[in-house]
Amino acid sequence: MKILIAPDSFKGTLTAQEVCDIIGQAFSDTIKNAEISKLPAADGGEGLCACFGEIMGGEIVKTEVSGVFTERITAEYLMLKNKTAVIEMAACAGLPLAGNNKNPEKATTYGVGELINHAAKSGAEKILLGLGGSATNDCGLGMAAALGWNFADENGRFFIPTGGTMHSIRKITKPQTGFSIPVTAACDVENPLYGENGAAYVFAPQKGADEAMVKRLDKGLRHAAEIIKKELNIDVSKIKGAGAAGGMGAAAVAFLGAELKKGIDIILDAADFNKKAADADLIITGEGRLDFQSVNGKVISGIAKRAAEQNKKVIAICGSRGAGAEKIKELGVSELYFSCETEKPFDEIAKTCREDLYNIAVKAAKKFKI
Repeated sequence: MKILIAPDSFKGTLTAQEVCDIIGQAFSDTIKNAEISKLPAADGGEGLCACFGEIMGGEIVKTEVSGVFTERITAEYLMLKNKTAVIEMAACAGLPLAGNNKNPEKATTYGVGELINHAAKSGAEKILLGLGGSATNDCGLGMAAALGWNFADENGRFFIPTGGTMHSIRKITKPQTGFSIPVTAACDVENPLYGENGAAYVFAPQKGADEAMVKRLDKGLRHAAEIIKKELNIDVSKIKGAGAAGGMGAAAVAFLGAELKKGIDIILDAADFNKKAADADLIITGEGRLDFQSVNGKVISGIAKRAAEQNKKVIAICGSRGAGAEKIKELGVSELYFSCETEKPFDEIAKTCREDLYNIAVKAAKKFKI
């Protein structure tokens, strides 16, 4: 029995590689003749570098950049042998880095621009920028500032915009030297920049915003879109995915000339997934929390869609069940398994996550042993 295991990470507890190893061990222990293939996946957020490292190799590059609140931190990116730099914005602007001080009005993407600059100076000929897992809602303007774009207020004073000061921008000045390296931005959502389905209303609450702050952030994003259209003649309000990572999708297009693509499709193409799937009897995918969002651009939906094209059986082994989890079956996932079926504090889940995942994977394997 040939089994392909291709999950996302279980964010906060297990990397995608660890999930592969645990599920793989459970199936090997249960089905003695099982041939296991592993493909740790990602959708553009946390784990993008690890996935490409597993697929293509490369060198980890470390450098000092600005963190979420401008503190200096050491962040890293992956330089592939083909001179493509794989950069996760979460490496310096990620939500876990904000700790207990989450505040999207003050958080910045400045460090992301510094990482891009460093990669360019280190010889990168292409950049793959992962959008996701951010603590920010600054429309990527901090990143742009680090790349030489100047933002001025009504008094002509230059400043680095954050989520709380976007509304003060009155003029944008291009850097003397334009950014010429091709950029692909990997994202897992199609949310617009602003509005009820935009970056602030959908994502800012999990980054620490209360209702009043969400409204202020949304207003700031609207203003940012207006000033970008006026100054750069680019209408980011019409772009699907512009609201990814606090508006970084809009910034990637406006300031980097990037192409937005689904992260999972980039990973699956690089890994030659279609060929691997054709040789498999069973495909196993999964993620930390399966819910209604999982059907739109997440790892599990990308795997399911491609497997369905080849009429392959797909099951999902996940950490926990959220609202709307059953919708994933509409994409061809036949069975769902959850290592944690009851609501528990995260600290408790983390303590036993490995054992729980192994046990539920054994349960799934026993069914396919017959």
